[in-house]
Amino acid sequence: MHRAVAALAPVLLLAACTSAPPAATPPPSSSQAPDLGKFTQQKLAWTPCGEALDCAHLTVPLDYAAPDGPAVTVGLLRHKATKQRIGSLVVNPGGPGGQGTSTAAALARTPAAAPLLERFDLVGFDPRGVGTSEPRLTCRTDAEVDADRASDVESDMSPEGVKKQLAETTAYGAKCAEGTKYGKAFLANVGTRDVVRDLDVLRAALGDEKLTYLGYSYGTQIGAAYADAYPRNVRALLLDGAVDPAQGLVDSLVTQAAGFQDALTEFGEWCTARRDCALGHDPARATEAFQHLARPLIAKPAPAGNRHLSFEDAVTGTFAGLYSRGDWTALNAALAQLADGNGRTLLAFADDYYQRDRDGHYSGAIDAYFAVRCVDHTRVTDRAEIDRAHEKMLAGAPFLAGGTPDTSELDICSTWPVPPSSTEHAPRPAGLPTPLVVSTTHDPATPYRQGVDLAKDLGGVLLTYEGVQHTVFLQGNGCVDRAGIAYLIDGTAAETRC
Repeated sequence: MHRAVAALAPVLLLAACTSAPPAATPPPSSSQAPDLGKFTQQKLAWTPCGEALDCAHLTVPLDYAAPDGPAVTVGLLRHKATKQRIGSLVVNPGGPGGQGTSTAAALARTPAAAPLLERFDLVGFDPRGVGTSEPRLTCRTDAEVDADRASDVESDMSPEGVKKQLAETTAYGAKCAEGTKYGKAFLANVGTRDVVRDLDVLRAALGDEKLTYLGYSYGTQIGAAYADAYPRNVRALLLDGAVDPAQGLVDSLVTQAAGFQDALTEFGEWCTARRDCALGHDPARATEAFQHLARPLIAKPAPAGNRHLSFEDAVTGTFAGLYSRGDWTALNAALAQLADGNGRTLLAFADDYYQRDRDGHYSGAIDAYFAVRCVDHTRVTDRAEIDRAHEKMLAGAPFLAGGTPDTSELDICSTWPVPPSSTEHAPRPAGLPTPLVVSTTHDPATPYRQGVDLAKDLGGVLLTYEGVQHTVFLQGNGCVDRAGIAYLIDGTAAETRC
């Protein structure tokens, strides 16, 4: 039940400001949209929460179909523009489950972002259920997450093993409903559909007539969905590490597994040229060498301090290390340590991915990830289809052999306690200003083709970055940063290769 690869990469986020609050356009699917004036016209109570930073909470309806019912809050963090202000730049870091408040705080300290900090109020938001937003989505205790990660029950594909997996995933969904305030009602309204509605209320409450938005990874899905729902409320959209909203759950997971295999192949080419490579010196055998290290963990996890490294955590830790070439030296050292029988460093990679701190506390991002995925995608309940997906994943990503690469997501969503609130489709917004889509040629988590397709669907401009990395804007590449900053400030965009 544990491997949630899609978009929990550490990336950066920006955002929005104030004047007379424009009205939020109701979702176009609503023929008689309820009055949201008390939400769009609310006055945000900003209070200092760090050097040059302010925090607040945005109040939004739990259920937009019943705005007079219970309300929930969305946590915000702002860094005000230091020079002539254009407006607000709202940023989402991905996930689902990423915290925009901490990302915005990090971005405020990032030198590459300086031109944007001068011209925009930088606002990060924690999507409903996440971080400083209330209520928090709560499914498992820290100890339960540790126990789940330490178990390789998902590697048992026998009829009995599959039956046990399904029982566990059914229980997991029930725990999410029981542990979270408003229960199933909250789960039914936690998906991208509702985050997009919150985003438009935020735009209005910040006083922006038009939204300027920067989305990374899953944040591109939020941006595309916002463009679909409110195209005339958009000033600019920069989408980096694109998720293709037209892909179903099976196709997206199969594609992503192949993306990580591609990244491992690139890592193998780099590593096997080194004298100290943990995978040997034949790039054609890098996958085989990885399997030689990882497969024994199914029967015998490796010691890792006072814990143990399971096969699933070894794969997750490797995923985390493949996100960027900058981590490859450390990943190679972690694999070499595993070859010596010590799983400590690779487990630390997995802990970072799962957002587990040194005290053993989890941020809740993984639970939020599943909760959003399960209402964002058409449900898959046919066991034969799940098994076929598993076979396709292993065909495209043989380094995963021995586990159940992400098929657990299909199982969790097949028994989720509330139905989907969105359906997969290609966005075709009319009247949308030209977006800028950034896609990396060897992006492991959101493969390059997805960015190509999203740019085409949105009528956008494609910026191609040649490299092995998941998201790149404001992370030190001058070519990408110059193009993205010019687009956000001036609206200028041209097909570019960096």
